[in-house]
Amino acid sequence: MDARLLAAQVAIDNALNNADIKAYLAQYGYESARLNEGKALLAATQQLHQKQKSEYGDQFATTTALQSVWEQANNEYMRCVKIARVALKSDRGARQKLALDGKRKVIISGWITQARQFYANALADAGITAKLAEYGITQEKLQSGQQQVAQVETANIAQKKEKGEAQQATLERDAALKKLDDWMSDFTAVARVALEEKPQLIEKLGILEASSESRSRTKKPPAGPEPS
Repeated sequence: MDARLLAAQVAIDNALNNADIKAYLAQYGYESARLNEGKALLAATQQLHQKQKSEYGDQFATTTALQSVWEQANNEYMRCVKIARVALKSDRGARQKLALDGKRKVIISGWITQARQFYANALADAGITAKLAEYGITQEKLQSGQQQVAQVETANIAQKKEKGEAQQATLERDAALKKLDDWMSDFTAVARVALEEKPQLIEKLGILEASSESRSRTKKPPAGPEPS
């Protein structure tokens, strides 16, 4: 990506700043105004490219933050679950309320639902709260755990937002790059013709190899039909 943008910048800037190149290109419709159209496309693409990098930086930061708060919250939640399974092993209804039976969810949406249910129902039922307190899971610990789950929810929302913005920035960058690539494709084709006999000038545009191939074909035309 960076190489493509740099190549376009070299070609456009040198086409605009070199009087001889401009003169040759002008004969084929690429005057200053048309070259500046390409320069504007390049500037827009460069800006969107930087924005895309910035958005992905923000996404990575929120992903790291989410992983951190989720890990902390899950560690506390699992301690509470393990103790609750002991404290409430004979109370089927309480185990159902707290979703103690079965596996823990590993997808974040499922984990949030499961953990939220545990803390909300444990705090809402005085009998469960009292039973857990006998094993050191106090009301304050339950409330703290509930707050940690809320922090995970907030971090998850922020991460999803940044992910969406990063994806949108990529779409916008790619659309702009396609326009620039289309413009550069036409420009390069015309420049090869306009500067065909000026290799030192076309080299300044960064397309010497294609020009060399073109000159080779010009100097050695295809053979005619063999005599019968």
